[in-house]
Amino acid sequence: MIKTRIGNESDIEGVLLLQEKNLYSNLSKEERKNGFVTTPFTKNQIKEIIMQTGLFVAEKDQEIVAYVYAGDWEYFKQWDIFNFMVSRFPGLSFKGESITTKNSFQYGPICIDTSYRGRGLLNSIFEEMRLEFLKKYPISITFINKVNKISEKAHTKKLGWEIIDEFIFNENEYLGLAFDMNVSVLNH
Repeated sequence: MIKTRIGNESDIEGVLLLQEKNLYSNLSKEERKNGFVTTPFTKNQIKEIIMQTGLFVAEKDQEIVAYVYAGDWEYFKQWDIFNFMVSRFPGLSFKGESITTKNSFQYGPICIDTSYRGRGLLNSIFEEMRLEFLKKYPISITFINKVNKISEKAHTKKLGWEIIDEFIFNENEYLGLAFDMNVSVLNH
């Protein structure tokens, strides 16, 4: 049975292993069609997000089969793309509300082992994160590389994220998405 929960330091090695298996730079062009993650996290960066209660994992037989990161903009400012996204907030809104660093947080990346994709795990692990972050934020924000069609479809169709922005960063095209944290995804 797969169990989803808030991550802790004993999960770091499993998260790093799953990250390596799904990192864009480690995959062939063909493998990338099945989805990928682009942001490699170090052990220290994972420890820092764990201290913020921002790592969520799914495990089966003591193996990490999925993870999700979520955190405030202060944590994510160590990567340039997130600073660029925040610079676009003054022109963005979601459900009539202006997007700010106070009412939103960065969700992602999410990674699910290829052998567990398409089995409802996305909704389960996302719901684990949603319930925790709903305590602090009404809106979640993320980005998806336009070439990652699997991720775009999973987030917009399975979870109900809305595209609120499109931008180019480092010669890549991205979608900016928002999610209403008051909406459960278990029956979506």
